[in-house]
Order: sequence, then C-alpha cells, then structure tokens
Amino acid sequence: MRLKSTLAVSALAMMAASPAVAETRLGAVLSVTGPASFLGDPELKTLEMLVEEVNAQGGINGEEVVLIHYDDGGDANRARTFATRLVEDDEVAAVIGGSTTGVTMAIAPVFEANEIPFISLAGAVVIIDPVNPWVFKTPHTDRMACESIFTDLTARGLSSIGMISGQGGFGTSMREQCIDVAGDYAIEIVADETYGPRDSDMTPQLTSIAATDRVEAVVNAGFGQGPAIVTRNFAQLGIALPLYQSHGVASDAFIELAGDAAEGVRLPGTALLVADLLAEEDPQYAVVTAYREAYEGRFEEPVSTFGGYAHDAFRIMAQAIEAAGSTDGAAVRDAIEATAGWVGVTGEFNMTPDDHMGLDLSAFRMLEIVGGGWSIID
Repeated sequence: MRLKSTLAVSALAMMAASPAVAETRLGAVLSVTGPASFLGDPELKTLEMLVEEVNAQGGINGEEVVLIHYDDGGDANRARTFATRLVEDDEVAAVIGGSTTGVTMAIAPVFEANEIPFISLAGAVVIIDPVNPWVFKTPHTDRMACESIFTDLTARGLSSIGMISGQGGFGTSMREQCIDVAGDYAIEIVADETYGPRDSDMTPQLTSIAATDRVEAVVNAGFGQGPAIVTRNFAQLGIALPLYQSHGVASDAFIELAGDAAEGVRLPGTALLVADLLAEEDPQYAVVTAYREAYEGRFEEPVSTFGGYAHDAFRIMAQAIEAAGSTDGAAVRDAIEATAGWVGVTGEFNMTPDDHMGLDLSAFRMLEIVGGGWSIID
C-alpha cells in the first residue's frame, strides 16, 4: 500500500513539473475479441494507424490525438459500461465504434445524453433512421444491401426468393428491410427461414427453402460465421440456385471460411475488395489504394471492408474537428453534417441534418466470388 501511494505522489509531482500537452481525446468501443473480432480487430488497427499518421503530421488543430479504446468482446452490456467510462472518466470529445448493431444501439444513448458526436461502424438502418442528432455511421445500411441484391436479381430475370436470416441484430434488421422493400422491386419472398447465433448446421432450413415451389434464388441476411455455414451447407445439399450474401461478410475471411463452396456467391461490397480491378480514373482509386498499401504494409495482412469503415469514420471525424476549430460537441456535430462530396474507402459521402450516413447505392459494387477471389459484376 505504501509503495502504491508513493508511486501516485511521484506521478502527480511529475505531472505538475511538466507542461501540459494540448490533446484531442477520441474514444472507441470495438469488438476486438469475441465472435465479432473479424470486425473489431481491423477497425482498431486502422484507427491506431491513422492516429499515428495524423500525429506525425502535427495532430488536429495543433493538438495531439489520443485514442482511448475499449474491447467490448461483442457484449452490449460491457460496451455500455465502457461508453459511460469514456464520457465520465476519459472525457473524450468524440467516439468511433460500435462494431455491431447490437452494441451500437446499446451505447448510442450514452453519447446522445452527453451530446458527444458518435460515428458507428455497424450496418443496420435503425442506427440512423430515425435521425439521432448525435449519431452517424459509415457502413452502407442493410436496407441498401437488400436494394442492391434485388436490383441484381431483377437484372437476371429472377423474381421469387427464399430468405434465410441470422437472429442477431443485423440479420433481424436486414430481414425486415428486405421484406419491406421487396415489393418495390417486384420480388416475392416465398420462403423465410432463420437460424440462431450458435447454430452449426442450417441444412434443415435450406432443405425447406429448396423444397418450396418457385424459389429462384436464396438470400442470406447475416454476418459472422453463420453465412459461411449456410454457404457450405448450400453446396453440400447441391442446391442449384444463385446464393446471395450481405455486405456483412464482405471480406477475404468469408472466402476462407466458406472454402470452395463460396464459388459463385454474390454480394454487395465496396471498392476496397476489388482495388486491383479499379480503373485509375475511378473516383475511389486513390483513397482505396493508399489505405490498402498503408494497412497491408503495416500489419502484413489483407485489408477488410470493416477496417475501411473505421478509416472513413476517422477521416470524417478528424476533418470535422478541424473545420469546427475546436472539440465543442455541437460544432463538431454540425461539421460532420456538412460533409459533402467527400470520397472515402466506402464511397462518396454527402451528409445532411436529415441523412447521417450520406451514401447512396452507387457506393456498392455487386461482386461475385470467382476462382477464390472477387470479381465485379457489370
């Protein structure tokens, strides 16, 4: 006890003797471990890399950026505790995080109550619809994923589908959104199955879908390991129908998990996954290439869509703080809302007070897995 007290006094003395360094504190609550680690791990690595880069260039408004992050392990209750800690103890100016929809919805009220700008990295449309004055997001919404998939189905002359959806926050939300917009694309959902987060075999649900009259394609709303299991079971059953996944699995990790069964699967994804296929005149070519080279050079692993969401969130937040000229919450919030014509890894962002995401369907590329890699569907 005496040693601990002595250390505390020494630390205080050193702080008193050293001049205070101006800093901008940014918070992050991410699922770095646990079932959603494939989201949170590249998100944290990206944020750390960008913070170092910005600080090497002089920080934001001349202040050093300090990233204070917590790993929620995918647990919404833990995440809410960390969100409160970021506000009350760490006194952060803004927050990036919420790797999953469930976590985002748990922590957003904390930042709203304390008027702290928050950019989520999760997919469900409920995060920004209805608009929350303090909450933004960078990923495309699940509703947009449905619209992109249905547009491709229509182009292929297909109109009746079977759905199989995860029962987590994202899967549940995307299923609801697909049902809601299906009529706008003359798509009929003739089979509707779900699976739990711990299910390891979706053969019964897929067998039921395949036996349903008039099913022309199957759409899986979900993320994590579930869609990989669905894809493997789909191939094992020999179902000769097109299979679509969501942008929730848009990474090389999905191909690795699904193996050869992933061949022919289509999904809406970002330009980042097909960086090598982009023309140099593509508006996203420069930013996508720069991020990929920096990330892969630093961490010696492939970039992922999810790290890209963190990239865009940090860049948008940093330029908003710079434009505001301070870390005043309302000023930063207004500056985020003023983001217009900004091209990121995910797409071109045009935010307004009524649109706290700012992306349209042009930010999606319809991709198909061919030969164990990604290809663009024209």
